[in-house]
Amino acid sequence: MHKLLDRKDEGVREHPPAQKRSYRGAVLALVAALIAALAWWLQSRAATEAPPRRSTEPANVVRLDAVTRGDVSVSLEALGTVTALSTVVVKTQISGKLTEVGFQEGQSVKKDDFLVQIDPRPYQAALDQALGQLARDEALLAAARLDLARYEKLMTQDSIARQQVDTQRALVTQDEGIVRSDKATVENATLNLNYCRIVSPSNGRVGLRLVDPGNYVQPTDPNGVVVIAQMQPISVIFTLPQDDIPKFIHKLRTGAELPVYAFNRNGTQQLATGKLATIDNQIDTSTGTVKLRAIFANDDETLFPNQFVNVKLVVDTLRGATTVPIAAVQIGAHGSYVYVANADETVSVRNVTLGATDGQRREVKEGLVPGDKVVIDGIDRLRDGAKFKLPDANAPGKAAAGPREGQPKRKDGKK
Repeated sequence: MHKLLDRKDEGVREHPPAQKRSYRGAVLALVAALIAALAWWLQSRAATEAPPRRSTEPANVVRLDAVTRGDVSVSLEALGTVTALSTVVVKTQISGKLTEVGFQEGQSVKKDDFLVQIDPRPYQAALDQALGQLARDEALLAAARLDLARYEKLMTQDSIARQQVDTQRALVTQDEGIVRSDKATVENATLNLNYCRIVSPSNGRVGLRLVDPGNYVQPTDPNGVVVIAQMQPISVIFTLPQDDIPKFIHKLRTGAELPVYAFNRNGTQQLATGKLATIDNQIDTSTGTVKLRAIFANDDETLFPNQFVNVKLVVDTLRGATTVPIAAVQIGAHGSYVYVANADETVSVRNVTLGATDGQRREVKEGLVPGDKVVIDGIDRLRDGAKFKLPDANAPGKAAAGPREGQPKRKDGKK
């Protein structure tokens, strides 16, 4: 019995440490969970009850421009090609050796100005021969007519047979035909001789010389001698979509002059100002476009044939429209909008309804009034309610910094 109790006492002394460790771990886990929950609650309460922090975002430097009221030109833009109203490839009409060139490359010429000379000697000889043949045949005709007059007189006296008179009359008619043929030969020889001296068929500017003196030229030469293109006036042919025809066709038919402006290929420089002349009589079914021709005076010869230009056709002018610089207009998910500058040096997003444009300013139908200030530069860093500031040079009330008083001067006189 004593031994049994001793064993029980030993068992009781072995188990209590393990139980204490398990209990202690549970208590620690519970305390950790309570602490975590308390920390989360405090953090949530602080987030909901704490006052909003002021933004430390710096003000954005922007440039502003005013919404104004003015005229807006409604225009259509297209790509055009400068085309001469008259382009002549000067070719020889006879064969021969080119002996003289009477023009300088790039020279402006007028109609009937001398261009080139072909050796005239063969054609002068042909003309002389034709004239000699004509003189011979005219003499034969004159003799035949005299004989016919004598025969007719003798026939009235019954001194000659009628058959002989009829034969002589036929001979006279034959000689008259020969003379007419000789005259045609003389005219042809004279024409060929005139062709030896080639003159300008129209006003314009000559291009590069295609044949040098000493070469043998003939009518079958494909390139000719020189090309003359009319420079003043000159035209520009351009195309517009067929849907744009109703925008200008009525004014064109009533005789109204629609201005047309020609710009360089980059669209950065205006080259010339002209007017719309005519529209083609059919639409190109493959592209759905129609061709138009504009006429330019081209007094300074800025436009050259086959030059590619950007064309702007003004079809209407909106008077007294509310306009905004194109740089201020942005496109977003909800349409067009601008950043409007407020009096507290913040910007607001304002949706606008746009109309026509003249390339620099855009008509605003709704959303803005004249006098509003809109942001035109620095837009990419803005958001609704963001602060802004103007560049120092443009800030009102600030002048450009100058030399401070008392600052010593340099030896060259500069401060």
